Amino acid sequence: MRSRNPVFSRRGFSRDNGYAGFNTAPQAGGPAVATQGNPYAQPTGNPYAQNPYAQNPYAQQDVQHGAPPQAPATTGRMTIDDVVLRTASTLGVLILTAALSWALLPVDDANISRSYGIGIGAALIGMVLAFVQSFKRKASPALILTYAAFEGVFLGVVSNIVDSRIADGAAMQAVIGTMAVFAGVLIAYKAGWIRVNRRFYGFVMAAALGFIMLMMVNLLFAVFGGGDGLGFRSGALGVVFGIIGIILGACFLALDFKQVEDGVAYGAPREEAWLAAFGLTLTLVWIYLEFLRLISILNSND
Repeated sequence: MRSRNPVFSRRGFSRDNGYAGFNTAPQAGGPAVATQGNPYAQPTGNPYAQNPYAQNPYAQQDVQHGAPPQAPATTGRMTIDDVVLRTASTLGVLILTAALSWALLPVDDANISRSYGIGIGAALIGMVLAFVQSFKRKASPALILTYAAFEGVFLGVVSNIVDSRIADGAAMQAVIGTMAVFAGVLIAYKAGWIRVNRRFYGFVMAAALGFIMLMMVNLLFAVFGGGDGLGFRSGALGVVFGIIGIILGACFLALDFKQVEDGVAYGAPREEAWLAAFGLTLTLVWIYLEFLRLISILNSND
């Protein structure tokens, strides 16, 4: 399946990657998998006939001798541990650079312009790197970690500004809120309270597209008209859109969990764990920034 992030669309565990269970041809000993047009299609018929470990999707049948495919190799496949380790590495780099930028880029009256400029520059570089990785067919660990480093610089500067000038303790509150959303969505997903299917996917993508378009329009009005544009990021309307942004981030977490689950079940290569880590990092950054923005609005209205 292909999972998308609210900021960047990226290549996921799609049918053209050749993982078991994603092609439309019948497998030996099991029914066909109807996946045409449905990114979350599941095998039909006997669920045990489509065990992704029952045969090797990469093995080539010996046409000359008519030999059946060989048994699958158990090495080189993505596991949950791989995803956890690579996600921890990516977030670790992000947190480290955020802490360094917080400490080394002061936001007092004499230095705030320089520090803010460096933060915005780092954000733009991180965005470019994220776009490059999104359009690459294979994961690049160096590219993903470099993105995390630059994104951390931006988050450190912005968090320091909000924490020291708008709301004391805002950064820690945003971190706690992000962790709470992650834990809540994970529990709900594992318990089956959230069902990621085609309808869910379509609804989330449509809502995210509308949300991003509104934010872009608001930004254009703010740039050319001054102030906060259409007011989507201040006052009561800003609070509403902040909550919507957090809910959208939670929905994309569910899509990311589905992506990881399918990648493990269908025997994705181990290097694909970096893509899962990249997607989870993007989503967590999105949720953190929405929390930080919401806290800023609530405190500025006091």
